[in-house]
Formats: sequence, C-alpha cells, structure tokens
Amino acid sequence: MARDTLDDTPIEGRDALVAHIAGGEKPPAEFRIGTEHEKFAFDLADLSPVPYGGERGIAAILEALRQSSGWDAITDEGRLIGLAAPSGGGAISIEPGGQFELSGAPLETLHETCVEANGHLREVRAIAERLGLGFLGLGFAPTWTLEEAARMPKQRYDIMRRHMTKVGTRGLDMMHRTTTIQVNLDYASEADMVAKMRVGLALQPVATALFANSPFLEGAPNGLRSNRAKVWHDVDPARCGPLPFAFDEGFSYEGYVDWALGVPMYFVKRGDTYIEATEATFADFMAGRFAKLPGERPTMGDWINHLSTLFPEVRLKRFLEMRGADGGPWARICALPAFWVGLLYDGGVLDQATALVAELSADDRRAMLERVPHDGLGTRVGRRTVADLARDALALASEGLRRRGKASGEAPDERAFLTVLEDAAHSGRSPADELLDAYRGPWKGDVRKVFETNAF
Repeated sequence: MARDTLDDTPIEGRDALVAHIAGGEKPPAEFRIGTEHEKFAFDLADLSPVPYGGERGIAAILEALRQSSGWDAITDEGRLIGLAAPSGGGAISIEPGGQFELSGAPLETLHETCVEANGHLREVRAIAERLGLGFLGLGFAPTWTLEEAARMPKQRYDIMRRHMTKVGTRGLDMMHRTTTIQVNLDYASEADMVAKMRVGLALQPVATALFANSPFLEGAPNGLRSNRAKVWHDVDPARCGPLPFAFDEGFSYEGYVDWALGVPMYFVKRGDTYIEATEATFADFMAGRFAKLPGERPTMGDWINHLSTLFPEVRLKRFLEMRGADGGPWARICALPAFWVGLLYDGGVLDQATALVAELSADDRRAMLERVPHDGLGTRVGRRTVADLARDALALASEGLRRRGKASGEAPDERAFLTVLEDAAHSGRSPADELLDAYRGPWKGDVRKVFETNAF
C-alpha cells in the first residue's frame, strides 16, 4: 500500500485532477523502473503467521531495519508501520496481513533493480533469522486460514476490512492472504500512456499465467494455478477489474479520472486521523456532499490517496502500475519488470505489442482474465493458448531489452532476466505446475514443504 499523503493544495475543479496525472509525463531518457514485492513472514518453529507485536513480531523487524538502515519511521497512532528512505528513494510497508513490502526506488536499469532486491532480502533475512522467522515467496498463503492470518493495526486497513464484506466475498482474503510483485513504469505523453495501458491490460493475464504461483489453500491443492488472481475477481467491482473503457476510441487521462471520480472513497485523512468515507464517491466530495466534512472540498492529497485505493489490473497515477503477478522467489522479482520494460519502453516494440494485442477481441481479453487463474498457460484463446501468446510477447520483450542496451559487467543488456519466463512459456508450465508436481511427488502430500522450497 502507498504511503498516505497530507498535501493540502486545494483542487480547482476536474481539470486539476487531469493535470495531476498528466504531470507524470517524462521524456523517455528519464524513464525509470520502480519494483514492488511482497512476502509472507512466518515463524520457523511452527510455520505460523507473524503478528504485529511482541519481541518477534512485525514491529520488531521494522525497528531492527530502522536501526540498521537509518530510514525514517512511518507511524500510525504511534505505531511503527513502515520505513521511508530519507532521499525519497523507496519505502518499506506492511500489508494488512503482515506481508512485508519493499516499494523500490525509481531506478534506471533492471541490473540496479536486482541489486536493490537482493540487498533488501539479504538485510531482512539476517534480521528474521535472529528472531527465528522466515519469509515466503508465494502468491497466496498456503496453509493459513483467514482466521489465523495476522492483522496489522493501521487505520486505513480497519476501514477496508469493514467495507470489504459489503462489496464482495474475497476482499479479506486479498488483504490478508495474498502477495504480489508489481512494477511502476513511466509514460511520455497521453498517447504513450494509452498505448501502454492497453498493452498492459490486454497482456496482464499473460503475466498472471507466467507468474502463477498459488495452487494451495489451507494445506491442499485448490484446483487453481493462481488463487491470488481468482480472489481479485470478487473483491470490489467498483474499483477492480480490466477497465474495458480503456479500449474505447478517445480514451484519455480524462477517461480514467472520470472513472475514478465515480468510485466510492475509503477514507479522508485529516492530520493523523482517518475518516471513513465509503458512503461517498470522490465526485460527491468534490461537490461538497461528504456529510462527515460538510461543505468541505477535497485537497490534492485526498485525490492522491484516493487513486491509491483503486485496484484495476493496470493502475494509473503519475505512472502506470502493472498488477497481475503472484508473489514469488528472487528470480521472478527481477523477471516481472523485465517483461514489462521490454514490451513498453522501446517505441518500436511498443508499436508491435500494440499490433499483437489488437488481434485480441474484448471477448478474448475477458475469457483470458476469467480462465487463466484455473488453466494458466494452457488457457485457450481461439486456436491458440496463452503460452503461445506469452512466447510472442516475450520475443518482443527480449527485443525491447536488446534495443535498450543497458549493460552491466559482462552482461551486454538485460535480456537474461527473461530466461525464467521464457522457460515457462516454452514448456507451458508455470511455477504452480512445479509446486503441484512436488506436492504429488517428493513432498508426499505435505504442503508445508513449500515453506522450505519458496523461502527467501
């Protein structure tokens, strides 16, 4: 989750909301890569989730990291809930179930991304081992029930928990039992944003299939490749999903803003207090119709916070956020940004990717989104499979990374980070398939073995 802001700049109408998003435009030479990855903390002794408090809790890990890193504390009602790099180059936060997240700094190359991820994992692993804890890279908690999952004490999460049960059946699962890898990418113009948004939305199920890594639920196979992706189908239809209007002629910043204006808010933050606001849309607030702050109009901080509570497959802020992948091991932390940077950061390759997704109808896109959690790379798209589509997309991504030519040491470019995905696409097997084989074979039906194989 993003760090909430208190920017009190008045909003002078809808155009200011559009201008805020347009303000994210950058020349291609300044494009950066911001990678986010989450992981489950667990007790090495009994594989149970780690609570917030106590000598071996989430807060203790954060405090140890604060002392070792010198990063600034982020607090909520006096409780340590995250850390921020003093330079603004990244942050550590905790998700509702105690999932530990690194929101990486905006970096120029994938090589730097991998150095960052490796350094973070090395640091948190050293602290966790001293406390008798471990971290697990998987898209969905494999053995814990929802009741067993930890609960982090953040005001915004308390509001979300109350709201989730009113708008869907899987929102609490999403909050407490899922993890993801995401990447934030830049755009140069409105037209560039639209092209990247459409490619990102159309191919998000391909990323889901390549990264599918959550085939277990409460100690047994769940019949899915990605339970995390399936959960998102029933969280909150008002703020989630594939944004079909993004493929309409004339889609623009304004189109996204108008959609966001119509989504109910979660909260309004005033000082250190979160005011529950789920009964009002942002448009209501703009019109002075938020009853808990009668006559008051929102600030830019309110808009920024609201954008962070929208959960479509691709999220637009002052950058684009690719949201379709399960959490996973180290190699996939680097592979996710490699896939999207390769597809989206070279203009010629982006044009080819646009042509590739133009072959997919709205029905194709909808069917992929629905079936990929079940069938993974074997999902049928007309006469082809998602694995076929993944091979085409990966060929384009590889060419995009070759053209970038970002070298490091003996590596002439960043293409090596795609290898783990190319292997999956050519075999038609996702990480979930490998886990299920292990469950049926050497694990002898013991899902707890995944805490060894997928631990960082």
